Amino acid sequence: MTITQLQYVLAVAEYKNFTKAAEKVFVTQPTLSMQVQKLEEELDVKIFNRSKKPIELTSVGVQIINQAKNIVNESNRITDIVEQQKGFIGGEFKIGIISTVMPTLLPMFLKNFVNKYPKVQLKIEEMTTDVIIDRIKEGHLDAGIAASPLDNDSIIEKPLYYEPFVAYIPPNHKFHQQDYINVNQLDPEEILLLEDGHCFKDSILNLCKNVSYVENTKAFHLESGSFETLTRLSDEGLGMTLLPYLHTIDLPDKQKQNLRYFEKPNPAREISIIHHKNELKSHLIDALRQVISGVVKGAIKFQDVKIISPLQKSKRH
Repeated sequence: MTITQLQYVLAVAEYKNFTKAAEKVFVTQPTLSMQVQKLEEELDVKIFNRSKKPIELTSVGVQIINQAKNIVNESNRITDIVEQQKGFIGGEFKIGIISTVMPTLLPMFLKNFVNKYPKVQLKIEEMTTDVIIDRIKEGHLDAGIAASPLDNDSIIEKPLYYEPFVAYIPPNHKFHQQDYINVNQLDPEEILLLEDGHCFKDSILNLCKNVSYVENTKAFHLESGSFETLTRLSDEGLGMTLLPYLHTIDLPDKQKQNLRYFEKPNPAREISIIHHKNELKSHLIDALRQVISGVVKGAIKFQDVKIISPLQKSKRH
């Protein structure tokens, strides 16, 4: 049994197709098939049911795949240990970032990180929190940047910064004349929200947890995928919205006049770098965390904050 054979069976288990799996591990399909078959012969079991389309794992195959993931991940730690011992920070580093963080955070840290660690090949992709967690568990991502806490036993969370919520209130809104907003004043039916799948939406609904959430009780029900759309609709008088603080920094001066901060403690979201508890490439994770924390510290000066969880609470009616 070899690590390479285990990598091959993991690829077949993921893509459920020998040809696609071979492409992903950069070998010919006959080579991959032969190595998988050799492993099955050595173990004297069938890992895959080849009569099914797409290919399925056998019952014992499921257990073998779970163990193979652990073995391959642990084998990668050897390289990790050697690189840490040598003080080398380089190689490929795959990271997923949620969409409500990506546009503001990436420009702040990317150039600094690349200049400081030129031997690191960053591969960055925008995705939802659920996808980030799944891909970290599957070994396809080294880390993610997402709102926390996530309450996941497999995931380690290392806070990067705390980003306050800021109310965006147009002139025709009843709260516009207020200097500060009280959380208890919020009604989710009056707030323009991001569409489902965004943890920022769930954070807002958790922020409004003392108010019952009833959909479609007004003339329209709208959810958008971008903060820019929400602010434009708000400018049209269709309601207020909430923005993460970093999204407010580059707003035009005219729109900044519509920003209102909350009474202390400022409701905020916790943004963390997350990774598997096995801590693969921990030296790279710590390097990224230090760079991001350094650049954000100068941008967010709020101290008295109350963290709002992104986790969905009990079903809303």
